[in-house]
Amino acid sequence: MVGSHMADLLLTKNYEIYGTSRNIDTVSSNLLETKDKIKLIQADLNDHSSIHNAIEVSRPDEIYNFGAVSFAPSSWVLPEYTANVNGVGVLKILEAIKQVDKNIKLYQASTSEIFGNLKNTTVNEDTVPHPKSPYGIAKLYAQWTVKNYRETYDMFVCSGISFNHESERRGVDFVTRKITKSVAEISLGKKDYLELGNLNISKDWGYTPDYVQAMWGMLQSKKADDYIIATNTSHTIQYVLEVAFKYVGISNYMQYIKVNPEFIRVGEVGNLTGDYSKIQDELGWKPVTPLKTVIELMVKKDLDLINKY
Repeated sequence: MVGSHMADLLLTKNYEIYGTSRNIDTVSSNLLETKDKIKLIQADLNDHSSIHNAIEVSRPDEIYNFGAVSFAPSSWVLPEYTANVNGVGVLKILEAIKQVDKNIKLYQASTSEIFGNLKNTTVNEDTVPHPKSPYGIAKLYAQWTVKNYRETYDMFVCSGISFNHESERRGVDFVTRKITKSVAEISLGKKDYLELGNLNISKDWGYTPDYVQAMWGMLQSKKADDYIIATNTSHTIQYVLEVAFKYVGISNYMQYIKVNPEFIRVGEVGNLTGDYSKIQDELGWKPVTPLKTVIELMVKKDLDLINKY
């Protein structure tokens, strides 16, 4: 999702783009519209030689790393794999940059999951991390490794500590897309109900096209640094449901909701908001798209997809 939006942005700025995939014959459907404008290289974050080769072949000015086990619950099932991809994989990128060309700039996608479950708290870049999942632990390892290489080798490498960001391209494993897809199906009579976990948990949700602007801006800055990318506003799952059902004209939506305790995540991170004042003050970035608009765009997209197929 994020890589496709970044590709869209970079194409508007006339970048020559190389993308990596473990299998270049089965790239994400999110890239179908831009696939012909991107040069694809097979590479895997578990394999140093393929990463080194991708950097050697492309000789980039900038690298944006979104490669990861991106679904936090999966990290409990695959903790070692998550550590290797999300953590050690970033070390391999840094080593390859150091070997090929230390002037290459790197954006590393970090996450609010590094802070863990700090109740009702607004966090900034100085907040002490306390990750609560293998995903968060691996991302924190990667972030500190980036910082270490920046300080030790004077490399322009940085991490964006992004809070939740959504778009019409979000995968169906994530709760926002699960909701918007199910609401579209319910409104068209194709589904009877939606099962969810804790409806009261809050998240700081933004819009991915807004966030990739921040990520790009970080690599255009005169000085590499780490920044929180967020909205400083949290909303509950209940709010997402209200907006989505209202969009399709359903007001008494709770009759379509079943709360399933089995869907409550281990180490769920919630009730946490991000303070984006540093990136606003230093780089002039701020979020512009409210969550209500994001959810409505997602429901509309799911309605269009159902009607099309």
